[in-house]
Amino acid sequence: MQTVSTEFDTIAAISTPPGEGGISIIRISGVDALKTASQIYRGKDLNKVNSHTINYGHIIDPENGNEVDEVMVSVMRAPHTYTKEDIVEINCHGGIVATNRILQIILGLDARLAKPGEFTERAFLNGRIDLSQAEAVMDLIRAKTDQSMKVALDQLDGNLSHLITNLRQNILDVLAQVEVNIDYPEYDDVETMTARLLKEKAIEVKAKIQQLLSTAKQGKVLRDGLATAIIGHPNVGKSSILNHLLHEDKAIVTDVAGTTRDVIEEYVNVQGVPLKLVDTAGIHETEDKVEKIGVDRSRKALLQADLVILVLDSSVPLRDEDRELLRETNHMQRIVVLNKSDLEVKINLNELQEYVDDKEIIKSSAVSPLGTKDLEDRIAAMFFAGSIENTSNNIMVTNARHIGLLKQAETALDAVLEGIETGMPVDLVQIDMTRAWDLLGEITGDSYQDELLDQLFSQFCLGK
Repeated sequence: MQTVSTEFDTIAAISTPPGEGGISIIRISGVDALKTASQIYRGKDLNKVNSHTINYGHIIDPENGNEVDEVMVSVMRAPHTYTKEDIVEINCHGGIVATNRILQIILGLDARLAKPGEFTERAFLNGRIDLSQAEAVMDLIRAKTDQSMKVALDQLDGNLSHLITNLRQNILDVLAQVEVNIDYPEYDDVETMTARLLKEKAIEVKAKIQQLLSTAKQGKVLRDGLATAIIGHPNVGKSSILNHLLHEDKAIVTDVAGTTRDVIEEYVNVQGVPLKLVDTAGIHETEDKVEKIGVDRSRKALLQADLVILVLDSSVPLRDEDRELLRETNHMQRIVVLNKSDLEVKINLNELQEYVDDKEIIKSSAVSPLGTKDLEDRIAAMFFAGSIENTSNNIMVTNARHIGLLKQAETALDAVLEGIETGMPVDLVQIDMTRAWDLLGEITGDSYQDELLDQLFSQFCLGK
């Protein structure tokens, strides 16, 4: 892991969400963190208190000596801190005015405003965490289910980092042996021996990369959520199904067709699977300009969906629009919901089976939660074989950047194996092996570009 010896300046930012609350936290990190805080704090001498203690006192405006707020101040001395620098955290009363006033006073002294993610960036640059752990911090903040939180915690604990580090060390060991064999040949068949050594290691590392990649689909769902579009003809009960999955009345439900004019998005936890539910306007031909915009957005949501919940009204025969949607979604991950099953069934089930298998169909009722549990079970089964608990002891790759780098490393190892099979000189095969080593290093940040850091940490919130 790369570390830096350069001493950074002192930064400060509000680490809690804006708005009213019980407390707000202003974080200061850097070589002058204690000096800066001491200039505005009235209480114990912060330079003399023990590290990792919290101390009662008041924040004072140094310009006029007026008291700004009653606070608790945490003092944490380097190197045993989040950034491996001195850190002071001021816990003041929650509220926009008091919090911003204290931050303004701090920025008027020896500190500057932190950039988004700069505290975590310093933790990485100072060697406390690697790049994959830094990314896990944001995954943890954004986690929408217990399982996605657990996966982020596992990555933050370094489970993925340790695996990648071991794979890189295995590659490095064989590269070192190859260099020895090339520089100091003792046997006539050294070329054959070296090629065999490279082949064995390439096969071994590739198998472990493929094992990691096999978790990518589930991991990406846990991290980003499953884009789920609820589609159908107007007034089939799409909004009612959304409300049943959310377990609250979020969308307006009436017996008037076209109540939903725009796309409604909500996140919901379905047995550990985070769903980004999109309740769409009814898809049908219309001359109404506003309604037409809603239909166009519905079709766009359909194209971007990972899962489609197609709702049909079982109390009426199939319409041409229903048939079109059945054909249009035939190649997609789909669940067909026969809604209004509490009414007389008029839909032609034999005709429906021409478009959809029985296993895709779930019956539900808009006036009750009937079918909601079956729908949730089906979603979990489709994406996690009915349970995601079996992933609890495995390392799961969730990050699109990591997935891309692993695929590139796999391709580089394929080139190694292909080169050996075609009799390519060992020193040329070695180049592809080294490339696989470099690509894996980009996951942990052992090799990186400054532009990558700017891009990654700019996605963080200001005080993290």
